Order: sequence, then structure tokens, then C-alpha cells
Amino acid sequence: MNKKLDIKRIEKISKALGDPYRIKIMEAIRKEQDWTPCTLILNMLDLAQSTVSHHIKQLVDADLLLAEKEGRNTKYKINKEVFEEYVTFLSLFTA
Repeated sequence: MNKKLDIKRIEKISKALGDPYRIKIMEAIRKEQDWTPCTLILNMLDLAQSTVSHHIKQLVDADLLLAEKEGRNTKYKINKEVFEEYVTFLSLFTA
């Protein structure tokens, strides 16, 4: 197993990616060239702000998203390093 990803971390990442809204959030952020403002994510989903915040928190807690405060707003981008480690781990099942 990858030394950087232990079983608990794999589980946390898998759970974070196990929700269709979180997949949509990851897709929206992936399509942006740079940091994605939270307002863009809010406008994209037909969900309450608190629900979107919960989904984003799950992704941030799993280290899949990097967050940066900008005044009262927060912007996000994909943590490619962690995502690549996760994909590498999953690829062990196809080898």
C-alpha cells in the first residue's frame, strides 16, 4: 500500500466521493482554470448554502480540495497530489 495513504484516509476519500453532489462539485472545480469561488459552486447547485457547505467540508476534510480564504469568501481547487495518490492506489486493483 502507498505509504502516504493509509486505510483510514482511503476510506475518508472514498466516502467523500460517494455522493453525486460532491462529484458534481469536483467536476465544476476541475473545469475551472484556477481557483473556483464558492459562489460559483452555490449557483451551480439547487441546494441550500448550508448543504453545499457541508459537501465542500467533506471534500476539504478528505484533502481532495484545497481552500483559500479571500476576505469573507473562500475559493477552492483540487488537491492534485492527494487525488493522484488515491488513483494510484485504486490502479493496484487492475494490475
